[in-house]
Amino acid sequence: MARVPRRTLAVLGAAVLLGAGACGTTDAPPSGTAASSSAQGPWTWTDDRGKQISVPQRPQRVVAQSGAAAALWDFGVRPVAVFGPHRLKGGGRDPEVGEVDIAKVESIGNVWGEFNVEKYASLQPDLLVAGMYQKDTLWYVPPESAEAVDQIAPTVGVQLSGRPLVDIIEKYGELAAALGADPEAAPVVAAEKRFEDASAALKTLAAERPGLSVMIVTGTPESLYVAYLPDHPDIAYWGELGLNIVYPERPTESEGGFWEVLSWENADKYQADMILVDARAQSMKIEEMAGKPTWARLPAVKAGQLYPWHAAERYSYLGYAQVMEELKTNLEKSRDDVVSE
Repeated sequence: MARVPRRTLAVLGAAVLLGAGACGTTDAPPSGTAASSSAQGPWTWTDDRGKQISVPQRPQRVVAQSGAAAALWDFGVRPVAVFGPHRLKGGGRDPEVGEVDIAKVESIGNVWGEFNVEKYASLQPDLLVAGMYQKDTLWYVPPESAEAVDQIAPTVGVQLSGRPLVDIIEKYGELAAALGADPEAAPVVAAEKRFEDASAALKTLAAERPGLSVMIVTGTPESLYVAYLPDHPDIAYWGELGLNIVYPERPTESEGGFWEVLSWENADKYQADMILVDARAQSMKIEEMAGKPTWARLPAVKAGQLYPWHAAERYSYLGYAQVMEELKTNLEKSRDDVVSE
């Protein structure tokens, strides 16, 4: 996909120092794949590649891809370094890194293809964690660096595509607990309750307004990408809650899935009352899309019912609670009759 967002967008233009930094460590292993979370004894974990990691003691210095670091942070672990989008051009924190304090973590790469192997090695990491959109491929670890990275420290991959949203969140929670975080810490419990409440509220709204249609897109100067619901855990979850989502029958195979890729001349193939537009820094901005005639003629565009889609939100209860609360607010103020006008 011209290297499109999230799963392949790396080019739309695209933890964790635990030890003393982990909040509320625990010696009890989580249910699942961690055999031990004791800092003093052997530590094992089987990741989503089926790869078993076995080390003499629980990892203390963990490096994570920005999305993984953000999820682990919300569950109580702290990164020694991150790679992947985390710092904007102006120096501010990229939304993709969530609540991670970028002033307190090292950077070993900020854009697609950038991974400083020498700096990574110098940090003496115990573990690297990254999500995976493609099978067995760690997100934002350059293929040419994968072998060297693997020789420096064990790596853990968390599968992100092809599985339910809640399963991904739970997997990060289990990993965080195995790394010493407290799954019963007040902020974690509160975030899960907030997620459940946001889900229930969105489900109620969807039932009350079944005619309100929503489409999710991202763009490049050459193409408009319309999200294929089954390939995006967040969008699939909203569909399960009853949201009326307009999406293609199948993705564009040559672009690797996740989207139907349309030329701007055909950008009016699908229509919806409301459009969510990829909010990432690498993606085409709404004001830039305004110059495309077919885009400007879409009912939702003419009605001004365009809102952000947080395509790279971290997979944590807190992250998606915030996303769904914002989505509900935007749905509530949108009309459901603009397509028929």
